[in-house]
Amino acid sequence: MRVVRWILGSLILIFNRLFAPRGVKRSVDSQASIDAQTAGLILYQYEACPFCVKVRRVMKRQSLHIETRDAKRSDSAREELLAGGGQLKVPCLRIENTAGGADWMYESSHIISYLNQRFTA
Repeated sequence: MRVVRWILGSLILIFNRLFAPRGVKRSVDSQASIDAQTAGLILYQYEACPFCVKVRRVMKRQSLHIETRDAKRSDSAREELLAGGGQLKVPCLRIENTAGGADWMYESSHIISYLNQRFTA
């Protein structure tokens, strides 16, 4: 089973690199404003997870510079995800709220909808 996962993960990453979407071109000021808004977002993910790839492709298509943390390879990221979100499940978007806390959003479809609504180009 491990070999099958490795093969599928490798294929997902290869196809993602071959068919990477192009990002939106914005003015320098507009991109700086978007970057300031994305500073409060962190995506917890696994590199070869197909749902995580789906979210990262939307981020690239919209030219969103959101910090990513690999919960599979980083013990500290895994612990942050468990402590904050309560589940070791990816993708998970950590959204810093105005009160100084954080909201944790799971499910790729919810994350993609959130990003599309908040950062429509």
